[in-house]
Amino acid sequence: MNLREFFKENRKVALAFSGGVDSAYLLCEAIRCGCHVRAYYVKSAFQPEFEYRDARRLAEELHADMTVLEKDVLASEEVAANPANRCYYCKSLIFGSILEAAKKDGFSVLIDGTNASDDTEDRPGMKVLEELRVRSPLRECGLTKAEVRRLSKEAGLFTWDKPAYACLATRIPWGTRITPEMLTATERAEEYLMQLGFRNFRVRMLGDAAKVQVGEEELTLLLAHRKEIAEYLKQDYKSVLLDLEVRP
Repeated sequence: MNLREFFKENRKVALAFSGGVDSAYLLCEAIRCGCHVRAYYVKSAFQPEFEYRDARRLAEELHADMTVLEKDVLASEEVAANPANRCYYCKSLIFGSILEAAKKDGFSVLIDGTNASDDTEDRPGMKVLEELRVRSPLRECGLTKAEVRRLSKEAGLFTWDKPAYACLATRIPWGTRITPEMLTATERAEEYLMQLGFRNFRVRMLGDAAKVQVGEEELTLLLAHRKEIAEYLKQDYKSVLLDLEVRP
């Protein structure tokens, strides 16, 4: 099966939309195939503002229907407590909200951007997709991340080379209770590094310190801006560390 065949069989779908590479291409292809599609973006404390801006921009460029849902994920004790399977509880809330809204809007099929490269074995959130019967057309059609990027570039989507970006909660160690202040500090730190030109990086929380991880190709850039990065991040962290082993 290819995507055209998928959308021929499913003429009306709701899309869990993040503004990332995969869901962006899926939205584009659904529209191209003449499918009645509506994108649902869930705005929460776990998503940085730039993701929302990208989602808005793409929807506007494609003239797509987009619904924005607000969700207080930290109101859930299972999510805020940050256990090892936090992603399961969070995705249950997110996809549950989308599914409820989509059904009210007359959609019976919900799809997401999971692709054939995604590891489905050790990702608690994947269980939610199965439980809620969410379809993943990219994975079903065997499209890998590399292929989605290539096809996105051919389609003229600005998201084609957008770096992968996991939610802000992934910067906080398991078992550490998540607070809005932690998420704000993380977003502020990573937004600053983006402005300096970094693409492959993370700023993780380690106690009261910021642990900066960058790809090997960006170490020179990091050292060139070492002083100003440390000064900026110390607005929210007591110290700033460089991780020389783990890559983002």
